Amino acid sequence: MTHPTDGQDFDQLFCHISTLIEGSRRQVKTAVNVAMVRTYYGVGHYIVQYEQGGNPRAAYGKEVLKRLSARLTERYGEGWSLETLHKCIKFYNVYSKSVHSVDSFSNVLSWSHYLVLMRVADDAERSFYEIECARQQWSVRQLQRQVGSSLYERLALSRNKEEVMRLANEGQTMEKPDDIIKNPLTLEFLGLKPQAVYTETRLEQAIIDKMQMFLLEMGRGFLFEARQKRFTFDEEHFFVDLVFYNRLLRCYVLIDLKTDRLSHQDLRQMQMYVNYFDRYVKQDFENPTIGILLCESKNDALVELTLPKDAHIYAQQYALYLPDKALLQSKLKAWIEEFEEAADQ
Repeated sequence: MTHPTDGQDFDQLFCHISTLIEGSRRQVKTAVNVAMVRTYYGVGHYIVQYEQGGNPRAAYGKEVLKRLSARLTERYGEGWSLETLHKCIKFYNVYSKSVHSVDSFSNVLSWSHYLVLMRVADDAERSFYEIECARQQWSVRQLQRQVGSSLYERLALSRNKEEVMRLANEGQTMEKPDDIIKNPLTLEFLGLKPQAVYTETRLEQAIIDKMQMFLLEMGRGFLFEARQKRFTFDEEHFFVDLVFYNRLLRCYVLIDLKTDRLSHQDLRQMQMYVNYFDRYVKQDFENPTIGILLCESKNDALVELTLPKDAHIYAQQYALYLPDKALLQSKLKAWIEEFEEAADQ
């Protein structure tokens, strides 16, 4: 007679219970995060109402906060320092303009996420990061990296002026090939020194070694399929450096790496790769293939002259260091002001 704890039955029992426990833990963690965020916002609200009469520009009474911190700590233990109270106040002041109730906060983001978001001064930029963070379930470290790499500014500067404001309201959309382009693509996580000499093979291997970070930088919906993907045409072998698939755009994305100066031959070669995939690989329900030449520098005039206007091929610059955020913000501000002035005329 088989004992009920033997073999497959026991494994299934263990699996069911493990799934239940892990699900419960996730629910508890989510509940704790939501409660913490709502509590800190409420604390900030009450302090502002008490100390400032609801005026966010009024000065804070140091003695009031000291007394409050001491009394809260005495009753509830550690966690209610002066620093925490100041963060609660800042949290309320930052979000009170856009949040109608505590129920408006995301159930996905933790207090640690909001501590990062509060440091983003621009409302539109902060809204973008909040939407993307919740949608893609970024960790706190991933959020810090995206803010530090100026993702919002790089996306905005890569788009038509009419689409810039969509970033704040909708996050990064994936509706057409242009939506995958950033200016530039930032690859500081590869660990390659900007001034060092490296080959395309080394750059490719560095990307493979850091594929998770590379997919994060590429954006939503990307799936990695192959490296050095070989196809044969007219008895000649060709190799695509990296092949991805974007499930949102429903198309293949081919990437060729170029560490030398981009030439028209490189562009023509990518056009041939794209044509091959469109004719022999993609299914009827899929959209046309996108080709990206990832290069350190490019000549926009050369690209425009070489490729037809309707080609889904892009020369995308990359950088091995984090961009100057202040410089990008200045460029974006000037661009938006120019656009608004033109609209008023």
